[in-house]
Amino acid sequence: MIVESKVVKVGIADMNYCKAPNKIRTSGLGSCVGVVLYDLNKQIAGLAHVMLPDSNLAKGKTIHKAKFADTAVATLIDILEKEGVWRRQLKAKIAGGAQMFTFNTKDDYMRIGPRNVEAVKKELQRYAIPLISEDVGGSSGRTIEFNPETGLLFVRTVNKGTKEI
Repeated sequence: MIVESKVVKVGIADMNYCKAPNKIRTSGLGSCVGVVLYDLNKQIAGLAHVMLPDSNLAKGKTIHKAKFADTAVATLIDILEKEGVWRRQLKAKIAGGAQMFTFNTKDDYMRIGPRNVEAVKKELQRYAIPLISEDVGGSSGRTIEFNPETGLLFVRTVNKGTKEI
């Protein structure tokens, strides 16, 4: 019996999850970081497309949880736990965090990509989720697709081709 699979798409500052045989994908990862949390035993994965490191940067009272590293990781854990995943079984893979533009300043504020990567790693450590692999930094955009059946993250980098991590 052949089981049809589909690709769940995650937009910018968005998150979702999928179960095998489906896959999950996001594009447009420049300075943004794609965070994949997964449980290979249950063959389920969640993906958040994080734009900014800290929800304290939010303007206004409503916080869009998928947009910020500090709220996206916690929310994605909650979503996966509601699907029957145990937090201690989760593993992570990340990609993105490029420095898309060059600035003639040493101002840390303009280092959005590297700050996003640092913030995501800090949240993974907070929840004791092991980071299995990463493809971060550089100056090129990425598209990622995760397969919860195999645990492979396919990373397509602009002008550099595709690799598996």
